[in-house]
Amino acid sequence: MRPVRRAFTSSARPLHALRPWLCRNFTKRRVLSHETVTPSATRNYISRLRISPFQSSQYATMALANGAASDMEQITSHLQTLGISSIPTFPGVQLYPQHNPVDVYRAVIIQQLQTITGAEPEIINNAVQWTQDLKHGDLVLPVPALRLKGKKPDELAKEISEKFSSPLIQKPTAEKTYVRFFFEPKSYAKLVLPTILKQKGDYGFNPNLGLEDPKDPSSRKKKVIVEYSSPNIAKEFHTGHLRSTIIGGFLIKLYSRAGWDTLSMNYLGDWGKQYGVLAQGFEKYGSEEELQKEPVKHLNEVYVKINQDNSAELKPLNALKDRQKELEKLKMPKKPVKPAKGKPAEPVEPVVQEEFTEAHEKELAELPAKMEKVEQELAAIPSIDEKARQFFARMYNGDKEALQNWQRFRDLSIDAYIKMYARLNIEFDEYGGESTVKEANMEQAVVVLEKKGISEDSKGAIIVDLSKHGAPTLGKTLVKKRDGTSLYLTRDIAGNFERYEKHKFDKMIYVVASQQDVHMAQFFKILELMGEPYAEIVARCEHITFGMVKDPKGQTMSTRKGTVVSLADSLDHAKEFMHDVMRKNDDKYKQVADPESTADILAISAIMVQDYSGKRINNYNFDLEKMTSFEGDTGPYLQYSHARVCSMERKNPVPFEQLLAADLSLIMSKEGIELVRTLAQWPDVFLNTYKTREPVTVLSYLFKMTHVLSTCYEAKDASNHNAKTMSVMFAETPEKKAALMALYDCSRQVLGNGMRLLGLTPVERM
Repeated sequence: MRPVRRAFTSSARPLHALRPWLCRNFTKRRVLSHETVTPSATRNYISRLRISPFQSSQYATMALANGAASDMEQITSHLQTLGISSIPTFPGVQLYPQHNPVDVYRAVIIQQLQTITGAEPEIINNAVQWTQDLKHGDLVLPVPALRLKGKKPDELAKEISEKFSSPLIQKPTAEKTYVRFFFEPKSYAKLVLPTILKQKGDYGFNPNLGLEDPKDPSSRKKKVIVEYSSPNIAKEFHTGHLRSTIIGGFLIKLYSRAGWDTLSMNYLGDWGKQYGVLAQGFEKYGSEEELQKEPVKHLNEVYVKINQDNSAELKPLNALKDRQKELEKLKMPKKPVKPAKGKPAEPVEPVVQEEFTEAHEKELAELPAKMEKVEQELAAIPSIDEKARQFFARMYNGDKEALQNWQRFRDLSIDAYIKMYARLNIEFDEYGGESTVKEANMEQAVVVLEKKGISEDSKGAIIVDLSKHGAPTLGKTLVKKRDGTSLYLTRDIAGNFERYEKHKFDKMIYVVASQQDVHMAQFFKILELMGEPYAEIVARCEHITFGMVKDPKGQTMSTRKGTVVSLADSLDHAKEFMHDVMRKNDDKYKQVADPESTADILAISAIMVQDYSGKRINNYNFDLEKMTSFEGDTGPYLQYSHARVCSMERKNPVPFEQLLAADLSLIMSKEGIELVRTLAQWPDVFLNTYKTREPVTVLSYLFKMTHVLSTCYEAKDASNHNAKTMSVMFAETPEKKAALMALYDCSRQVLGNGMRLLGLTPVERM
């Protein structure tokens, strides 16, 4: 049974007194031994005991706190051996020592700094920072952040260093205006490693963060919806879809581990004129036999071919549009960039620009009429584009034949996507799509826009000119076409309303590429302008953007041009490469239970880790050769690090009870201490990631941790004939072996916890 967690508050003591009674009664009724303890299960059981509402509330909270109370008992027991009777608590400061051992040290630091400086505990807590580089301390205080007057920061830093005293922390070092805190290694190891061993897969995560009241573990979980992936149906799942998919999957896992009630949503691009284009393409180039074999791949090929035909037909019109842009640019030349204040202007090469003449002005004025004439000629043919518009109008009006064709393509696409998602370890709670948005809600949105004077008529179409509503950079956008059909934006507005009506979410995240930044800004701004309830709902929404995936040469990929890289093909290629690597070691290969599956996991890890290796907003090149390398910080290296520790545990088994009771003073070499300090950082890494939502924060930590782990394997004592001081195999005594395996088991656990948060499946053999 997974232990339930509770925030550490000053109210823990009276509840602790009730714990034995409740545990005995729950055990008698076989709840604790066979059921997961949830708030509802606890309340249901308590209701049968015929006790007062006050007692019921106390007992329900106590049942949920069992796991946390057990952890706190272990922490306080260890602290008492050092002469520390209890962990200090402070008004306005929420610490979670049962989830984060470093919070024990934060509490001590806050107490000492309050005594020395008189600063408020909340300000001290915000000022004390965790460090990514442990050479700068386990925690660091930039003294100016205390916001104290009357003493110079460097003098105050020195005073803090001299007066600070705790058995948990070495004498702090004052470095100019910084105070660096280094934790006492032996007590740190005795606090951190047992916590990891007991909490296992829960270590580092804090389920209180997603509660309506983080101080009350029985309070309601907040609800978050993450919309991600959202491919267009009938288009092959390519590497460009990968980013939204794995970033969204990561966010779901992140919020779930932070205690939120999560719902993952796939909003398919399954409506619009492009399906009219596809219908013509299938009629001209389609094959029933190929459709049955690989439906999405074939539909994608058909779509590329018909778009090439469409581009050829639209070439005269596009040439006129391009000329219009050229003339408008010539008429309004780009202004020189002003240098930053106090800096000289950078030298600019003089550009000879054609002068905008009266002839140009005349040509620009005539272009709209010329374009309209070409559009009429294309409509009269009718062109592929016009036929597509007509086909979508039939769909929109409920034509059975048109909808039957569309439904067939949609169903085949979803079946193919589900298989790909399963391969990526992604599941969706809800599949929606543009087609599912109710017409009545779209019409209602259009009515609200008109009534509030937000929208206006433009030659029969309905537009919103956001430059008239305080957003000059967002320009104009269509809300309804001349033929009355809805647009992507209209469906987004209505869909946002429908989601809130259905799910009553506290937060809604749209994971959408940076190419759609303007669209998302327009969408959010329009909802804000519409007033209640739309404005209230959009205040709960957030757009998480990300950069583009480009081909290995850095070129932009396009479905229409047929330049996208198939994700399935890429995974298959990477899988075969990994399989070949595994086959090179025949002995190890024979020990792998399912080599095909393991090779696929390694391939997926390779691709996902490269995607996570930079900040979300950065573009990156999809380079299969680079990502499948075992050299450097790659997915295969991360998997190898995990498998290596698993191999060590198989060859040197130590019972769990012995790991818990191990004498951790036997691993106090500099390499062992550094690894303990690094493992202790994981809860802070998770908390920081919860704030930034950047997967690279987790990935960078995991690589740093595996590098520290690797130094332990290689540690030698030069004074003792280069003896391997951290080797389990060469451990001098059973006690040393148990201590080392406790450290390495904790390393495997933390590495696995981080990998799973990223959506990776850790392998035990490879």
